[in-house]
Amino acid sequence: MKKLIKAREQMIQDMLAGLDIQDDTVTVIEDTVVVRAQQKQTGVAIVSGGGSGHEPAHAGYVAEGMLDAAVCGEIFTSPTPDKILSAIKSVNTGDGVLLIVKNYAGDVMNFEMAQEMAEMEDIPVEMVVARDDVAVSNVEQRRGVAGTVLVHKYAGYLAEQGQSLSEIKDQVTAFNEGIKSIGMALTAPYVPTTEQYGFDIAEDEMELGIGIHGERGISKEPMQTVDEVVQRLLDTVLKEVDAKQVVVMVNGMGGTPLSELNIVTKYTAELLDQYEIKVQYWFVGDYMTSLDMQGVSLTLAPVTDDQLTALTARSESQYFK
Repeated sequence: MKKLIKAREQMIQDMLAGLDIQDDTVTVIEDTVVVRAQQKQTGVAIVSGGGSGHEPAHAGYVAEGMLDAAVCGEIFTSPTPDKILSAIKSVNTGDGVLLIVKNYAGDVMNFEMAQEMAEMEDIPVEMVVARDDVAVSNVEQRRGVAGTVLVHKYAGYLAEQGQSLSEIKDQVTAFNEGIKSIGMALTAPYVPTTEQYGFDIAEDEMELGIGIHGERGISKEPMQTVDEVVQRLLDTVLKEVDAKQVVVMVNGMGGTPLSELNIVTKYTAELLDQYEIKVQYWFVGDYMTSLDMQGVSLTLAPVTDDQLTALTARSESQYFK
C-alpha cells in the first residue's frame, strides 16, 4: 500500500508538525501534545486524547469553544501518562481540569495515572469516560467512538461559560450517558505502522459494529443496499434512545466520500421521520475516523434546548461544523 509517509517511526510527529504550521491557533509541545496558542487565564480546562489515526480527533478540536489540549499517542495506541500530565499542567489555570477519555483499557488506565499524578501536585482533575458504542452489549465495556466529539463540544461550551469543575462534570456526565452510536465498514483500514490491514473482508461483505482501531465488527454479513444498512444501524441504536428530539452525527470513517455520507443522511432522515423523531441538528462529515476505512457510523444524542445551544454555539475548530 502506497502512503505519503517518510518513516513509520516519525509519522505522528510529522503529522502534528504539519498541523502546527497551518494553524496558528494551536501549538505543539513535547512532540505530541497540542495546546491552544492563546491559553485562557481562568476557568476549567478541557483535555482529551488517545491514539492517533482518528483525525481530526482529537488534535483538530483544540480550539476556543472545545478542547484546551489534546494528547496524541502513536497509531491506535494510548498516549503515556507523562505526556497526559504535561498537557494537564500546560493548560491548568488553577480552576481544575476535566479529562474526556474514550473507554479503552489503555486510555482509561493512562489517563487515571496522569490524574493521580496531577492531584499529587494539587491540581484538581475530574474524568468523564465516553462509552457510546451500542454494538457492545455490556454497557461498562462499551467503546468510546464518534459520540466523544459531541462530549468535547458540550464540555468546551460549559467551560467557556465559566462553570465550575464539579458543575461541568455533572452536566457532561448526564449528557454523555444519553449518546448512542454504531458503525459499519465496507473495507478495513490499512495501518502504516504495522503494514497490515485491520481485518479481512471480501468484496461482497460488510462488517457491522466495528470499532475505530481496526477492530473487526460484531458480525460479518453480505453487503446490503444503503437504505438497508441505515435501517440495520438505526434499529440497533433506537433500542436505547427514548427521545423525540435529537442531534444526529453521520460520521465518515476516513475513506468514505462525502457524496455517500449525504446519501446515508437522506435515508437516516427518512427513517427518523417515520419514527416521529425530530432532528434538531445534523453533523455530517469526518469527525472520528479509523485511518482510511470506508464506512460510516451513526450517532444519536437526545438534547434539551440548552444542550442544543451548546452544541451549535460557535467554535474556532475548523473541523467541527
